Amino acid sequence: MSVVDCNYSVIGSGPAIFLTHGVGGAEDAWRFIVPKLKDRFTVVTYDLRGHGKSSVTHKDFNLDDLVSDLEKVREKTNIDKAHFVGHSLGGMIAPAYAKKFPERVLSVGLLSTVAGRSDEDKEKVWNVISDLKKRGVEKTLKNLTDRWFTDNFIKENPDLVSRRLKQVIETDKDVFINVFKIYAETEMISWLKDIKKPCLFMTGENDGGCTPSHNKKMSNEVKDSKLVIIPNVKHSFLIEAPEQIANHLIEFIENL
Repeated sequence: MSVVDCNYSVIGSGPAIFLTHGVGGAEDAWRFIVPKLKDRFTVVTYDLRGHGKSSVTHKDFNLDDLVSDLEKVREKTNIDKAHFVGHSLGGMIAPAYAKKFPERVLSVGLLSTVAGRSDEDKEKVWNVISDLKKRGVEKTLKNLTDRWFTDNFIKENPDLVSRRLKQVIETDKDVFINVFKIYAETEMISWLKDIKKPCLFMTGENDGGCTPSHNKKMSNEVKDSKLVIIPNVKHSFLIEAPEQIANHLIEFIENL
């Protein structure tokens, strides 16, 4: 196992909350949410290894490595206990972190993530990886754009959509494919019950890969859990519905 010193930022005051982004993203994935959290929380955002300003030593790292990186960020901030929230792949890193370091965790937020995939679900994800390898990232992005954003949002916010796509294109191709593989290979359904911390499950009503039904199945595995479905959005709801997400996070944490 290797550990990378990831680029991170700390803002605000109050109980600590660590926010972990997804595949081909960076800490700025949370840029519309952080302003709504920082008056109540000490908010820590960071770039996964090989993303944003974080370096990468080898490009075949795994979920355990990403969990170790998060622990390194926590150590550097000198924060003893915190709430851990992740989006997409980040929503796999946060619970895996909670499983490994339960003494550091107050609660877990799993946003737009997935467990309990059917064989058909798995095949769809691996088909994307196959496309990425054969056709390249840029050509596969059209399909991903439609999965990530609603048609209306694409039409009305071309700048935000193109910024997200540019971020993916600028991520090292091998790193991007590797993190997509981690997202495809990770199956949490057998161990979610081992997380003895309050968990918030949140996804978009129209998220085709991390569906409401997957999230219902996931929340049923965790004794102390809450399920929130955000209406009318797809996978990239950190950008499409930041106000709602921030409000649900605040409500969840403040009612613990």
